[in-house]
Amino acid sequence: MKASTLAPAAESRSTTRTGDREWEGLTKDGLVRAYRTMLLSRRLDDKEIQLKNQSRIYFQISGAGHEAVAVAAGLHLRAGHDWFYPYYRDRGLVLQLGMSPLEMLLGAVGAKDDPNSGGRQMPSHWGHLRLNIPSQSSPTGTQALNAVGCAEAGLIYQRVDAIPEREERFRADEIVYMSIGDGATSEGEFWESLNTACTRLAPLLIVVQDNGYAISVPVEVQTPGGDISKLVASFPNLEVLRCDGTDFLESYRTLGKAVAHIRRERKPALVHAKVTRPYSHSLSDDERLYKTTEEREAEAKRDPVVRMRAFLLAEQIATEAELDEILAAIDREILEATDQALAAAKPEIETADWYVYSPDVDPTSSAFETPEVPTGKPDTMVAAINKTLKAEMAANPRIVVFGEDVADASRESALGKVPGKGGVFKVTHGLQRAFGSDRVFNSPLAEANIIGRAVGMATRGLKPVVEIQFFDYIWPAMMQLKDEMSMLRYRSSNNFSCPMVVRVPIGGYITGAPYHSQSGVSIFAHCPGIRIAFPSSAVDAAGLLRTAIRCDDPVMFLEHKHLYRQTYNKGAYPGDEFMIPFGKGSLRRPGTDVVVITWGALVQRSLLAAQQAEKDGISAAVFDLRTISPYDWNGIASLVKQTNRVVIAHEDALTCGFGAEIAARISDQLFGDLDAPIRRVAALDCPVAYAPDLEKAILPQAADVLEAIKETAAY
Repeated sequence: MKASTLAPAAESRSTTRTGDREWEGLTKDGLVRAYRTMLLSRRLDDKEIQLKNQSRIYFQISGAGHEAVAVAAGLHLRAGHDWFYPYYRDRGLVLQLGMSPLEMLLGAVGAKDDPNSGGRQMPSHWGHLRLNIPSQSSPTGTQALNAVGCAEAGLIYQRVDAIPEREERFRADEIVYMSIGDGATSEGEFWESLNTACTRLAPLLIVVQDNGYAISVPVEVQTPGGDISKLVASFPNLEVLRCDGTDFLESYRTLGKAVAHIRRERKPALVHAKVTRPYSHSLSDDERLYKTTEEREAEAKRDPVVRMRAFLLAEQIATEAELDEILAAIDREILEATDQALAAAKPEIETADWYVYSPDVDPTSSAFETPEVPTGKPDTMVAAINKTLKAEMAANPRIVVFGEDVADASRESALGKVPGKGGVFKVTHGLQRAFGSDRVFNSPLAEANIIGRAVGMATRGLKPVVEIQFFDYIWPAMMQLKDEMSMLRYRSSNNFSCPMVVRVPIGGYITGAPYHSQSGVSIFAHCPGIRIAFPSSAVDAAGLLRTAIRCDDPVMFLEHKHLYRQTYNKGAYPGDEFMIPFGKGSLRRPGTDVVVITWGALVQRSLLAAQQAEKDGISAAVFDLRTISPYDWNGIASLVKQTNRVVIAHEDALTCGFGAEIAARISDQLFGDLDAPIRRVAALDCPVAYAPDLEKAILPQAADVLEAIKETAAY
């Protein structure tokens, strides 16, 4: 700590009475309370630093230097009414909203009853169910898109009358607060959030707390011209305000204007607050390695706690003795809270893997196994998915569908004149006409934008069913999928969740070249918290999609492009209540000599191979997993014990493909039942080329599966 939180500073007096609006409408008591919260925030940082140095907590990152603007924001906003996506330097805000010092210290020690995360997330990563603070993750900037989705959820609740009990889920004047450091404004997701907030007119308050550094990187290296507010000043529908975030009254006045604007105009606002960072970035950092002594001394003079104390004394709002008593009372409160936190129970070891998935809704259970009620003629997988979406949207008005090109026409004036787009594969055709533009709409061409907004909406109780246009382009969304969507329930200890469905056209066999043929299933199977379905027929697509929508977890629903309109996998629509449990495969063909374990486009190729093998006297079973996470281990084990020979066939590349996981588990748990080595059939370890002959050589064909069946049977 470079500057004492107690000593007055002659240089710090910059705010005086403002005429009839004495102290911006705040009373003496109000100003003293604000100072107390600022000082409480700072002293909690100091206590945590002490505890970390004593090895009694394991991480510390402070909000020092940000207290004035954080507390000012909290005074204008309403806990449990507005929604909050703070970042780790927002200790003052969270205290002002109502989180107690004990609750913060429970997070620091990793206690069982830590309301932020139950000991699962690092300290100062705020989360509180009662206060409407969804659990915060560690990647900088990812909360920006979540906050936009949260704000959009309020708009959807306001507009969609059919949602039951919607009045309890939003407030007409609610605001979503999102704060971010100056370094994180370099993240693409920050700019994506601005784009959508301004086009969708989201009631979003963005507070950029600019302390001049992203760890050791100064702002002029991060931001052209070193001033983010100048860069965003021309954004339409965005109110841009600036303030000295170390001056409490200036911060209070500026935040008041921003909040009033958003509540009145229902448009976003950005406040650029220049603050300081009197401590190093975290206890893992030493700012003396990159900040000069002169710079650190200049920053110390702008310390907001020091400035606020000097102001209270200069304006005769409080005496030295009164401020000393406030400090003493705060230290007593923190000491008592520290003793309680250190004595608090830690999470039980057996809870380590709790809340990866919903503890209440099990999509593998018999509750999701319902009979088919076929209607109409056999139709394609595209038709089955479309009918299922229409049926579920009619039954559940909380479902919203969005993505690139999924609407019939964004310009509603064109709907009466055009057939409608409905996705590049026509899967969502007609949904916008049927359910309106508040429930079906296009997104920007930005995959992280789609997933991040959906996470925010799902957190508010909506059910987003979103589309990533091609699996090949999902990678910009990986941060949102892995670090936000898959982990929200776990890291919040089940206080928050984001049940949603991500529909993804996937796979090759369409001469799609390297960027329309990818099939990286195993990458997402390696993300605990995401369920993965991969149907191979129209009927399965309908049943699995309904399960995906009705379960309480994030689901990646993979739709093979090659299978969309094939004739061999057509089926009659199985009815509006038909569901297939996750983790239950389908025996497409019985056999006694060898089992082919497969999924997706390899199911039909394996069936063709099995039919050909039968001519050579080999009885090959074909087992379609249908879901990858979870997968049907019991079904696999039963067939391995029956046939004693295994072929695993999948479209993804051989190395680290999901077949390797299945083969390893069979070898580990069923080695004694094997009469031959496990064979894997997969794509070559290279991208998928465009030329048909090259594509055929790269992707596995029925002939490759047949060869593996024969060799395994003959071993």
